[in-house]
Amino acid sequence: MSSKPSFGVQSYCFRHFKDNAVVAKKVQAIGLDQIELCAVHADFSQPDAFKKVVDIYRQAGISIISIGVQTFDGNDGERAWFECADAAGARHISCHFNIATFMQAVPKVRRWSREFGIRVGIHCHGGYHFGGQPSVLDYLFDLGGPEIGLCIDTAWAMQIGPHAGNPVEWAKKYAGKIYGIHYKDFVFARNGQWQDTIVGQGNLDLPAFNAALRQGGFDGMAVIEYEADVENPDPALKRCVDSMLA
Repeated sequence: MSSKPSFGVQSYCFRHFKDNAVVAKKVQAIGLDQIELCAVHADFSQPDAFKKVVDIYRQAGISIISIGVQTFDGNDGERAWFECADAAGARHISCHFNIATFMQAVPKVRRWSREFGIRVGIHCHGGYHFGGQPSVLDYLFDLGGPEIGLCIDTAWAMQIGPHAGNPVEWAKKYAGKIYGIHYKDFVFARNGQWQDTIVGQGNLDLPAFNAALRQGGFDGMAVIEYEADVENPDPALKRCVDSMLA
């Protein structure tokens, strides 16, 4: 990575803090100026009200580069999520689909994506979640691409196992379809339970992953995400930033 941060932070890291002005200061404190905003900090069903949230971050010099993770069911009201992303200047939405509704949701999401010029990245969320493993992702990309691509959550990719879920191999396999990255790292207990750790200090081969992204011409949005230390995430997040820039 370059010495200047080219990545942001997921607002879910600051979920203990509901005031966006406080969150903006915390983003500045860890040395970043970009954020992916989640529903903890904004109601994406209310585009007019959301503009006030956008103003808070703009006044702090922080760009909202994505919103999500949003779960699309194909309801017409979900178009408002694109309106909110557009109002913020974000060109990406991180998303999930549900197995019961994806056939009706995907065509609408494709249409909205084309309408607003906003790409949609399916957030892989482990082996227990629909869209968390490659065969399902391949099917969804065939159905919804090129408007719908991938948002690789590096930790959750690893959760499905070292062969099917190797983030480095995903960066190679899905080159050109990767629209977002959640830089997250896990260590695993013998029973498979995961635990957050500093990005690059767990099971994620950070240099190899970044090299594969560069080789594949990655041009999407990227954020770090650390979900532990809920009441005081700043020190660990600063260490994540330093690790990314090392």
